[in-house]
Amino acid sequence: MKSFRQLLQKLPAEFIERIQNDYQPSQAEKILTGMMVERPVTLRINTLKTNVREVMRVFQKDNIKFDRVLWYSDALIVKNIRETQLEKHSLYQEGHIYLQSLSSMVPPLALDPKVGQRILDLTAAPGSKSTQLAALMNNQGMLLANEINELRVERLKYNIDKQGASIIEIRHGDGKRLEENYRESFDAVLLDAPCSGEGLFLACDPKTYRFWNPKRVRELSNEQKKLLRTALWALKPGGTLIYSTCTLSSAENEAVLDWALEKYYPELKVESVALNGLQSLPNTGPGLAVGEFSKPNSQKYLRIYPTQLMEGFFVAKLRKGNR
Repeated sequence: MKSFRQLLQKLPAEFIERIQNDYQPSQAEKILTGMMVERPVTLRINTLKTNVREVMRVFQKDNIKFDRVLWYSDALIVKNIRETQLEKHSLYQEGHIYLQSLSSMVPPLALDPKVGQRILDLTAAPGSKSTQLAALMNNQGMLLANEINELRVERLKYNIDKQGASIIEIRHGDGKRLEENYRESFDAVLLDAPCSGEGLFLACDPKTYRFWNPKRVRELSNEQKKLLRTALWALKPGGTLIYSTCTLSSAENEAVLDWALEKYYPELKVESVALNGLQSLPNTGPGLAVGEFSKPNSQKYLRIYPTQLMEGFFVAKLRKGNR
């Protein structure tokens, strides 16, 4: 088995240096340690077709071992079966379960959608969060799932159909340019922004960080600002917006939100992300330990640091004020 130092040397040196600059030594070590291990298979029960008790009954019958997730009753951690094996199971084939990382389940829960609302998922493919939102809404309301990439649209359609999420409409187009009829028409917006994916890095898997570089991080930050501008444009006054990424980069997280808060002041407010005690788990934190982004609003963001169980994620909750 390779040592921590050997695995660490596989990650981009500039990335490691930035983490060590942004965080206190003990926190930086925890973050980097979380990138040394592969994570277990996790899944979400599709409550549009079944319930957690029925899935647990089937798993017990088939000798599939699992753990419950304390902060989300519809999620399970599978212990003795690989993802490729689980994909052959009838529960997966029939759309009763959806393979999804635990961290990916957080933004829809933070949005807390209501039955009957109009919701926009601005960068929706492959559909993990769109179908989760539809389930949380009990398939009552309207959800527009937008995706720019044609191939990813096909995957989005497949997952929506498989999950039976009938309230979802698909828009194939640029999320930075919506039609005028969508202006201030949504009660809530989820922007799970395209990002550098630093929270998904695994030292043992080069494809998770092969394309990372500082220039790409800067480019993505600009793209995220444009998408966030459209998301706010489409949001009704009084509505809620969740901005999330699977990166640890402050340029893609705090800096993007600082830009929005300055541009839309005083119309835009930050609200704390509260999620059934998730903030109290040891792999989350209220803010960067050192560095530029220690402002009061920053303490309301939810940061999930990579661990053996969860990928790194960032979640912010914004409220658009009434003019």
